[in-house]
Amino acid sequence: QVQLVESGGGLVQAGGSLRLSCVASGRTFNSFAMGWFRQAPGSEREFVAAVIWRTGTTRYGDSAKGRFTISADNAKNTVYLQMNSLKPEDTAVYYCASVRSASNIRVPNEYNYWGQGTRVTVSS
Repeated sequence: QVQLVESGGGLVQAGGSLRLSCVASGRTFNSFAMGWFRQAPGSEREFVAAVIWRTGTTRYGDSAKGRFTISADNAKNTVYLQMNSLKPEDTAVYYCASVRSASNIRVPNEYNYWGQGTRVTVSS
């Protein structure tokens, strides 16, 4: 089992920044990659970004490119999502997730473990 705890969400004005953190514990050696997803009310869960632990390789969803940066601190078993130039449409609950295998890291159903989520609200 892998436990994931997100933090760093909150209320921010449009154009502002937030940094989300996700701390992993438990059988973290089984984790191949970590991803951030978000879900707004009435919407499907959307891929934001992912990072592969061993190589640091990153992938981004279209909404995150150029504004968000994902990074991993292997020593702390922590993944970060730096979000800049936030827009009201970024308002959502943000989840981090862990996947065991080299699957399609953009697909939510591929992930094995999920955190409880942290809410981000961007006001206009």
